Parts: sequence; C-alpha cells; structure tokens
Amino acid sequence: MEELGCRAEVVEEATACSFTSPLFQQEDKSGVTYRIPALLYIPPSCTFLAFAEKRSTCKDEDALHMVLRRGWRTGHSVQWEPIKPLMEATLPGHRTMNPCPVWEQKNGHVYLFFICVRDHVTECQQIASGRNAARLCFIYSQDFGYSWSEVRDLTEEVIGPDVKHWATFAVGPGHGIQLQSGRLVIPAYAYYIPYQSICCRLPCKVRPHSLMIYSDDLGTTWHRGRLIKSTVTVECEVAEVIRSTGHPVLYCSARTPNRYRAEALSTDHGDHFQTVTLNHQLHEPPHGCQGSVVSFPPLELQHGCQDPSGKDAAKLSKSWLLYSHPVSKKRRVDLGIYLNQNPMEAVSWSEPWVLHYGPCGYSDLAVLENEGLFGCLFECGTKCECEQIAFCLFTGQDILNHVQGNCTSPGSNPSQFKMS
Repeated sequence: MEELGCRAEVVEEATACSFTSPLFQQEDKSGVTYRIPALLYIPPSCTFLAFAEKRSTCKDEDALHMVLRRGWRTGHSVQWEPIKPLMEATLPGHRTMNPCPVWEQKNGHVYLFFICVRDHVTECQQIASGRNAARLCFIYSQDFGYSWSEVRDLTEEVIGPDVKHWATFAVGPGHGIQLQSGRLVIPAYAYYIPYQSICCRLPCKVRPHSLMIYSDDLGTTWHRGRLIKSTVTVECEVAEVIRSTGHPVLYCSARTPNRYRAEALSTDHGDHFQTVTLNHQLHEPPHGCQGSVVSFPPLELQHGCQDPSGKDAAKLSKSWLLYSHPVSKKRRVDLGIYLNQNPMEAVSWSEPWVLHYGPCGYSDLAVLENEGLFGCLFECGTKCECEQIAFCLFTGQDILNHVQGNCTSPGSNPSQFKMS
C-alpha cells in the first residue's frame, strides 16, 4: 500500500460547492479531447479517482486510451495530481473506452472495467454488420489507484459463445457498486440480435438492452445477469436501496431514446429486473444521454419535514437517491441534480438543482456517506459539451437548499443535518 503521507506533485485544488480548474481540458491546437467521465471515492485513503477517455477528436471512433487524475480530500477541499495515462488498460490494435470503476471494500481493491474496441471499427458498423469488435476487460489496483495490474480479458468467461448474438456491447460508463451482500456489480448494455436471416449474416431488429456483470467472490470470477428486454435501454447505472422493511433492492436508471428515463428494480441483486417503466419526471433529450445515480442514508431533516408527495420523511425509505443528468428536453444543456427521498414510489423526484448552466453531457456521482459530501464529475463547456470535464464537491445541505420539495425555504434557518 502507498503511504498516505507520500504525495506526488499537487497542481489544482477545489473547495466545496465550487469548481476546480477543469480536470480535463480540450486542447485547441491538437484537437485532443477528453470525454466519458467516471468518478470513484475510496474512503480509507480519502482519495478520488477521476477517469476519462483521451481522444484525438471528439468522435467515439477516435478514442485512444484512458487517463486518470487522483485527488486527495482534506475537509471540504480536494487536491489533484496531474493527468496520468493508463496504458495498462490497453489491448494491441484496440482503442479503450467506457471507464467503469468499483471499490471492493474487504480486500481494498479497485477494479476498473472498460471495453477495448478494434481500431477503426465504429459502433454503427458493428450494429449494421452484426459483428462484434469489442472486448470486455479490466485492470485492478491494490494501492488506491497508484499502480495497476496487467489487463485481463473477460470476454470468453462472461459472454462466451453468446457473443454471436451481441452486435456490440459496453460497460457503464460511470461507476459500479458493491452491495451489502458483498456482490460487485458492473452495469452494462448489449445490442442484442434475436435472430439472423438464413440467407445472409445481416442481423434483424438489433436492439440495445441493459444488464449487469457481477462477482460474488470479491472479483475472482465474473458472470452476467439477464438482459432487460422489456424496452430499449442503453447506458445505465445502479444503486442499492434499502426499503423501510430493511430488505435491499437494486435500482437501475437507464438511458433511452424515448423522451424519458427508464427505471427498473431487481430483488435478486441484479440477476433479473422487473418490468421497465419510463419516469415522466425525468426527461431525456433527443437520442438520450448518460446519467448517474447514487444511494445514501437519509439526511437528517428538521422535525416534521415532508417529501414532495407530502409524506413524513421519517416514514420513508431507508435510502435516498441522487441523480445527475441534463434537464432540457431538447438538447444537452444545464446539468441537473435531482433528489429522491422515497425511491420505491414512482413519482418522488424533486425538481432539479442546476449545477452547471450551458452545454453539458455525461456525468458521474460519488457519495461520501460519513462526511455528508457528494462529488460530481461532468462534461461541460460554454459552446460545446466536449470542452472540458469538471469536478464539483458539494454538501447534503447544498442539495436541500436548492431542490424543490425540501424542508428549507427562503429566509429559513434549517438545523444542521448529518447522515443518519
């Protein structure tokens, strides 16, 4: 393990509820662009790991490899190391895409999942031909992201011969989670080919469906759950919700092209999800956009406070949800933070707190349960969403002060809250 007192060069600092200088900045002269953020917080070392793809242009097919910035939190501030290329996460002749990290608490390992796609083969070409060019891979770190293992290709182990029915697939992007049971869960999606024409290899009715990749032995072996087939779902994230009865349920939030965000629940740790519903409180722009979700213990509210549906907060779920996504119905602008104090009810999301006004895109959230803090890593800019990837650290009180349906109001002086 790396000594926590030993630090590499520190170049940037962020304080609570204010933005850093961009963690990843588009390079005007070369055209190099950073996209697809993923954020992980490691409590024992007070370390943030911020991942992104480095691309020669903003296009998916021009992805090169992944990069990492490590940040150390002291109180409400974060100090960041310079950008580090993750060349361990590469396969010859492939580009690396879709970072999806997860923290395994028992052994103290960070698993970083991603896909490696054969150079110059686009997602559209894979879907049109029905010929998959992606590999499922991961690397891991035992010292909080300071050093990494060699790459491991899981394609045959997890997908096997069924890959002939997958035109292509990807993980995340964003973070995975570890459940109370110890299971590690990596969200993913696949473009499924239900059948092929007898006279040719062209696929028929290829449709994307979300699914989970998981490990029940702390990362030694990996498996996959069933496809969520009831509707079209693409990039997704999951969060474990503890119901008022004390029983856990896995909540999935998935991108769709159908104007609204898709939601689904699993009572068997992600092997199978119940029927997907479209939540009319959560809008998607045309073609949809990736979003992030995290769960956390309820914040302590003032006595008698109620959720947006008018119910006593003390009688609600033992878990709350936070969700980040562009708020506009028409385009990717204005990154919103939404609060859900009762995830088991269909209509329980707050109005959004806009964290960034202007162009925005993909985002990833992290929760610091014992500190009452939250981090958000997101694409944004003034003219284009690909200009930079920025980081913001904010408190639960910031959330309660900004979202509608909370217990504060202009001029009020709410009591201090904590994670309960």
